[in-house]
Amino acid sequence: MSDGRLPVRRRWLRWTIGVLVTLLLLAVGWVTVRGIGAVNDLQQVAASSGQLKKAIGDGDLEKAATVSQRIAHHAGSAHDLTSDPVWHAFGFVPWIGPNFTAVSDVAEIADDIATDALNPVLKAAGDLDLASLGFSNGTIDLTPFAKIEPSLADADATLASAVTRARQIDADATLPPLADAVRELRTTVTQAATVVGSLYGASALLPSMLGGEGPRNYVIAMQNNAEVRSSGGIIGAIALLHAEGGRITLSQQASTRDFPALDASLSLSESTVALFEDRPGRYLQNITNIPDFTEAAPLIAARWQGRFGTTVDGVIAVDAVMTKNLLAVTGPIAFGPFTADKDNVVSLLLSEIYAAVPDPAVQDEVFAQAATALFGAALSGAAPKDLVGALATSADQGRIRVWSAHEDEERILASSSLGGALPVDGPDGTYVGVLFNDTTGGKMDYYTDAEITTSIGSCQGRPTTRVQVTWTNGAPADAATALPPYVTADGFYGVAAGSVRTLITVYGPEGATPSRIHRDGKEDPVQTATLGTRSAVQHEVLLAPGESTTITVEFQGDGAGARLTEVTHTPLVRDPAIHREELRCAS
Repeated sequence: MSDGRLPVRRRWLRWTIGVLVTLLLLAVGWVTVRGIGAVNDLQQVAASSGQLKKAIGDGDLEKAATVSQRIAHHAGSAHDLTSDPVWHAFGFVPWIGPNFTAVSDVAEIADDIATDALNPVLKAAGDLDLASLGFSNGTIDLTPFAKIEPSLADADATLASAVTRARQIDADATLPPLADAVRELRTTVTQAATVVGSLYGASALLPSMLGGEGPRNYVIAMQNNAEVRSSGGIIGAIALLHAEGGRITLSQQASTRDFPALDASLSLSESTVALFEDRPGRYLQNITNIPDFTEAAPLIAARWQGRFGTTVDGVIAVDAVMTKNLLAVTGPIAFGPFTADKDNVVSLLLSEIYAAVPDPAVQDEVFAQAATALFGAALSGAAPKDLVGALATSADQGRIRVWSAHEDEERILASSSLGGALPVDGPDGTYVGVLFNDTTGGKMDYYTDAEITTSIGSCQGRPTTRVQVTWTNGAPADAATALPPYVTADGFYGVAAGSVRTLITVYGPEGATPSRIHRDGKEDPVQTATLGTRSAVQHEVLLAPGESTTITVEFQGDGAGARLTEVTHTPLVRDPAIHREELRCAS
């Protein structure tokens, strides 16, 4: 039986292998040639994007249209080169597959943006001078905003989808140069989405919110990050803005001393009471303990209306650090005996002022002068498009929150980064969060720093998300005597001068529950609560100058273990270092 058959089989096997090798070589050659072309196209898209940004900023719409066509051509070409069946087949090859998938995803996103976002933005640029945005002598011309809303709505939807898809690309699974390109894409798309989203929000909301349909009043709550609260800081100053026909004026300023503690608490959610007792409902300064601005803002409005009787149409909360972004585009401002610029304004407002002006009543006056100067600079001291950029950056950092008492406007705000609501998990990823709330009673958080590390994976066969928070008191060793009593609180609330006492709250993905809770490797008493559908764990931490502590919380169950997990946190004086590590299960 073997005579003649085995050689035939061998010849057949050799022929088959030869054909497969030839086809493989042809396929490799095919994707190599197309890959080189796609990369070249994407490089042209990146180079042209900078030119487009400058052309729009300069108001040269003819050049912008030309550059836009060039971007669309190269983006479309890159998409075509990376969307054929052979290219997609290589996406399933172990190890190298994620690189092919990432390139095709980047090309598809670029093509969609070029097709569905650039044209609407250019149309809006033609209908509204993006260099001035209608600003003139402290008044905004509201007429063009209604005209550009439909175009910007399309661009906003496209860019929001692009951000989600860019986040879903697994950069960690690709080669380093491609991983860097994916991360750069995420940054660029996120920045574009933030700016366009802000313009779209302005087109949808400004005509009514700035008094186009009747006068409006807004409470401005200025938060001091040196005494940290969930949404940024204690309310240190408060004022009223009046808007009518697009003109904005600062109509009234007040001190927190004008709002004594209430005998009976305002209505609070169960989670707020569980974490902070009734203090946010009795003390104006503590309303920003509440992490959800859609709950906190109506309480701020109620306190102002109860004290002054003015009907409040909305609340805007800003923190001291956003002034750095603002002064970067307005230039220096002067108030009281001080001159502030982008480099010194944070240290001036959150630290130096307490040594230079020890009397709290005089401090209030200086802060009021600073608010007036900042408001004036914002309306007249910067190019409007730069101002929008600074405000968009601050909003993206969680340093500006806006609430409207009008339901139609609040629906738009609550779903945006400006709304300050707790994050919502979705198919594109989940969120974990860390909240910091001072109970020292002073202004010591200027000296604190945080580091947050997440680890995602599986332990004992269960999806697991680990959140690790390190909190450090970086005050000088002689803080008790070197810093003003107003800063240290001088032991008034039971904390030794120079030490910092902080409530640190860690919440997990929606549906997950804590499975392991440690502080510095040991079990520690904690307070638990539920924030919506999230489990939260709260430690009270006391640190002397130079001390640190590390809190570790592991969450398991529904929502845990998602690779695409983002961290939200209280806006601090200095942004916390955020890391991602491989999950190692505890023994």
